Amino acid sequence: MTAFAVIKRDANGSVELSYTGTLRERDARHICIDAVFALPDRDLGYVQLQRGDHFREWFYAGRWYNIFRVSAAQSRALKGWYCNITRPPVFGDNSVAADDLGLDVFVYPDGKTLLLDKSDFERLPLSRAEREQAWAAVADIKSRVQRRQPPFDEITT
Repeated sequence: MTAFAVIKRDANGSVELSYTGTLRERDARHICIDAVFALPDRDLGYVQLQRGDHFREWFYAGRWYNIFRVSAAQSRALKGWYCNITRPPVFGDNSVAADDLGLDVFVYPDGKTLLLDKSDFERLPLSRAEREQAWAAVADIKSRVQRRQPPFDEITT
């Protein structure tokens, strides 16, 4: 397996976070990596992230989002999917970078969705076209959840 860098940038293109995962799959349309949550434990209110939690991350060419499947460190029990609304990613030889647009969707294991950080998104100086793309991305994620399309084919209801 190949080490792979993930670069999260803010809406202005400045690096906010970077980390390394392991490349699982790659083709012209997507990149999938495995990564381990290495930050201090965080209670986000709707999910708890703990050091060692496993993330399987999908980045899609031309899509305005990425999807992180989050599972518990020890049991590997599914905690849910964290979906970041972003500009389409930039694929490098050994990296992927995306500009975070503040808006997120969390999908619980039972398929319930939670829209997050709408006020952060509204404060960003985005064009009308970018805002429309972001809302279309939210709608696409919700549609994929309803249809149980991968990676949401593990939904329990």
